[in-house]
Amino acid sequence: MECCCGLLTAEKQPVPLKGIEVELEVKDHVATVVSTLHYENKEDKAIEAVFVFPLPGDAAVCHFSAKVGQTEIVAEVKEKQKARDEYDDALSSGQQAFLLEESEQSSDIFSLSVGSLPPGESASIRLEYIIELAVQADDALRFCLPAVLNPRYQPQGSEGGGVQVTSVPASQVPYSLSFSARVSSPRQVSKIDSNCSLEPLQYLNAEQSQAVVKLAAGHKFDRDVELLIYYKDAHQPAAVVEAGQAPAKPGTLMGDAVVMLSVYPEFPQAVMSSLASSGEFVFLLDRSGSMDCLINNIKKSETRISSARDTLLLLLKSLPMGCYFNIYSFGSRFEHIFPTSVEYSEKTMEEALKKVNEFQANLGGTAIFQPLKHIYNQPCIPSQPRQVFVFTDGEVGNTKEILNLVKKNSTSHRCFSFGIGEGASTALIDGLAKEGGGHAQFITGADRMQAKVMQSLQFALQPTVKDILVKWDLPKGVSVTVLSPPLTSIFQGQRSLIYVQLTGQSSEATDGCVSVEYSLAGHPYQNQLHFALQPTEETGRLTIHRLCARTLIRCLETKETERGGQQDETVKVQVVDVSVQSGVSSSFTAFVAINKASKEAVQGPLLRRNIPTPSINYKAYYRSRPQQIGGAMCRQQIGGAMCRPMPTSFACRLMEGAKKKSKGSIPMIKMRSPTLPAASYCDSIQMTMENADQKFEGGIFHSLKMRMRGSKKKSAPSTRKSADSCVEKTLASSSPTDPWLQLVSLQKASGSWELKPTLAAVLGKTSKEVEKLKPASANENVWATILALVWLHGFKSDAEVEWKLLARKAASWLLSLNAPSVTDCVVAANTLLGCNVQKDTLGL
Repeated sequence: MECCCGLLTAEKQPVPLKGIEVELEVKDHVATVVSTLHYENKEDKAIEAVFVFPLPGDAAVCHFSAKVGQTEIVAEVKEKQKARDEYDDALSSGQQAFLLEESEQSSDIFSLSVGSLPPGESASIRLEYIIELAVQADDALRFCLPAVLNPRYQPQGSEGGGVQVTSVPASQVPYSLSFSARVSSPRQVSKIDSNCSLEPLQYLNAEQSQAVVKLAAGHKFDRDVELLIYYKDAHQPAAVVEAGQAPAKPGTLMGDAVVMLSVYPEFPQAVMSSLASSGEFVFLLDRSGSMDCLINNIKKSETRISSARDTLLLLLKSLPMGCYFNIYSFGSRFEHIFPTSVEYSEKTMEEALKKVNEFQANLGGTAIFQPLKHIYNQPCIPSQPRQVFVFTDGEVGNTKEILNLVKKNSTSHRCFSFGIGEGASTALIDGLAKEGGGHAQFITGADRMQAKVMQSLQFALQPTVKDILVKWDLPKGVSVTVLSPPLTSIFQGQRSLIYVQLTGQSSEATDGCVSVEYSLAGHPYQNQLHFALQPTEETGRLTIHRLCARTLIRCLETKETERGGQQDETVKVQVVDVSVQSGVSSSFTAFVAINKASKEAVQGPLLRRNIPTPSINYKAYYRSRPQQIGGAMCRQQIGGAMCRPMPTSFACRLMEGAKKKSKGSIPMIKMRSPTLPAASYCDSIQMTMENADQKFEGGIFHSLKMRMRGSKKKSAPSTRKSADSCVEKTLASSSPTDPWLQLVSLQKASGSWELKPTLAAVLGKTSKEVEKLKPASANENVWATILALVWLHGFKSDAEVEWKLLARKAASWLLSLNAPSVTDCVVAANTLLGCNVQKDTLGL
C-alpha cells in the first residue's frame, strides 16, 4: 500500500513538489528569471515526478540543473530523442536522471521529469530563462509569470501530438510560491503595479533607478503573476552590444559580438493627427465553451463572452465611415455574419449588432485554424488594408500550425490578438501578432477588455508604414548578419527589436550607425541611431547572445518545405546545432542531466507522481487526474512500457456506444481525459454533438446537446452537477447594463445621437428636461450629440481610452455640419448635466 503522507492531490496521492522560488532580475526591458523547484520524496518507494507547466512562449530557456544533497548536476542540451533515450536508460539502470523538454506543438509548455528520487531524498531543480518584456499601450513593460495551464483543445486532423498534464482548481495547488523582483534601468523606475498584492516598493539608490519588490505574504498560487513596470522617459532607441564568448570559435553565433537594436519610431504629428478612414476590419471571436468562464476568479466578474460582446459594440461604433467589416465566430465550427466583408453603414452596423447580442459560448471547441483560413481565402478589397482582430482564451493545441498559416498570409493583413483570461497561451497570442505584424494584448485580473482592444484599434487606424528597410553602416572589416525576421510593420510609440551578429573586427572606427527607412502617407522618412561597437553588456550570462539564439531558433522552426508542409530535415539539423551551441532550448532538443555520482542504484519499479498545475475558473469537483495538452497520446513510462490513459468517463462511454450503434459512421474525437476541467470538457463533448447532429434528432444525445447549446426550453430543476454548470455565470442581458455602454449603443454609425426618450433616460433626465434646455435654433441631433459628448467627458473621463475614437467620430460629424448653435448647446448641456466641459475639450 502506498504511503500518503505530506502534501496530497485531490486524489490523495502525495505531491513531491513542495515549493517554488522565483527570482526576477529586470535590466531595462530584458528579464532574467531563475526558478528553483524544491522536491522531497516522503514515500517509502522511489518515485518519478512529472510536472507539465507553462512558460512565456518567447522565453529563451538557457539553464537547467539539479542539486541532490551536496551534488550539483548541470544538464546538457541534446537532440530530443537522444536526451529521452539517455533519461530512460538511466532510469532503467537505477540512476537518478532529470529531463526538461519543450512541447513540439507549443513553445509555452514544458515538461520536467525528476526520475529515481529515492525514499527520503530531496532535490532542488534550478531553471533559468531570459525574455524581453512586451510594451503595453500605456507604455508599461509587462512581465508575466505563468502559473495557470488550462487544457488545450486539439481539433481533429491537426498536426502533432500532445503532452500529459495534471491540474487542480487554482485554489487547491498543494505547493507554495515565493516571488521577488529586482529592477534596474538607466532611467527612473516610476512605479510597479501587479494583479497580485505586493509589498511596498523599495528603491536601492537616490536616483530611483534600482528597486526591489516582493509578493505580499499570504499570496495564493491561484493566478498568473503579472508585473507592470513603468520607467520615466522609457522609450528611447538604443543598441546593446555584447562581446562573444571567449572559448567559442569566431564566425559562430556564440563566438561573435551581437547587437540588440530597439527601434522606437516617432512619426510626424501632422500625419498622426488624422487616423485612417479606410480599411477592412475582420473580427474573429472565440465562442467555445470555455468562453463562458469568468475572466478572473473575482466573484460576480464578467464572463469572457459577455465582455467580448460589449467590446464588439465599442469596436463597431468606433469604425470610420467608408471602411469595410465582417464578424466571424468560431468553436468546433465557425460562422460569419456576412458572406463577405460589407461597407460600414447604419444598416450593416445594426444588422451586425443584432447578431452579436445573440452570441453565446455554445460552438464547442477552439478550432481557430479553419476560420482563419477562410478569412485569408477571401480576396482583399482594393485600397482597404485588411486588419484582423482575434479574440480567444487561447486554449489550443495546434499553435504552430496556426502560426504557420498566419505567416503565409502576413503580406495581406495585420493581425491584432487578445488573450482572454488566465492561462491563455502566450505562444499563440504573441505569435499571432508577431507573425501578422500587429500587436498583442492580454486581458487578465481586473483588466477591462474594452480598454485594451480600443488601444489596439488606434494602432490599426494609424497610417500603414510601408517599404521598411534597415541599413547598417559599419567600419571596414565588420560585416552584419541579421538574425531577426524582416520588419513588416511598426507603430507609433511601440518598440521593435532587431538582433544581428557582427563578424570581423576593425582597427579604425569604433562606432557604427543603423538607419530605419520607411514610407508613411506617401512620404519617405528615416530614423538613425549611432552606437559604439565596444560591448555595453557584461558577458557573464550572455543574455543578448541567448536572445539572439532564441530568435534564430524560432525563425528556423517556422520554416517549411515546399511539399507537404513537413519540417525540412536540414532545418532541424540547423535548429539542433544552434540550440546545442547556445544552450537554449528548442522544440527539437531537450535538457538532460544524469547523476553519475550516485553510488547506489535505485531498486524496483518507480511510482509515477504527476505534479498538478493550477487551472482557473473550473469547479472543484473536477479532480486531479491525468489530462492531455493537445488531445493525442501522451508519453508515459510504466515499467519501461509506453502506455496511454484509458478514457473512462460516462461521456466517453456514451460516445463509444453511439459509435457502435451507428456502425462507426459518426466522426469521433479523441477524448483527452476522463475528467477534463469543465470548460474544456464542454468543448470536447460539444464537438462530438455537432458531428452527431445529422445522425440523431433526439434520443441519447438530445438532452445533453440542447443543454450545451443553451436551449430555451424549460426543464425540471436538477441537483446533479453537469457540464453546462461548470462555472459560476453572470447573467448577460441582450443589451449593456452600464449606463455609458447604453449610451454608446444609441450612437449612429455616422457618429451622431438622436434626441429620443432612451437617450434622456441614460443621461438620468426626463424628456421634458432635455427638451426644455435645448437652444431654440439647435438641430435636435446636434443637441443630442453634444449632450452625449458632454456626459462622456464629464462622467466617464476615467474610461476615455474606450470611447475616445467614437467621440472623435461624433465631433467630426458636428464639424461637418458647421452648425451655428454648437457653442450655445455646449453651455446648455453643461447646465443640464451639472458639468464644466469646455468646447475645445470636445474637439469642436
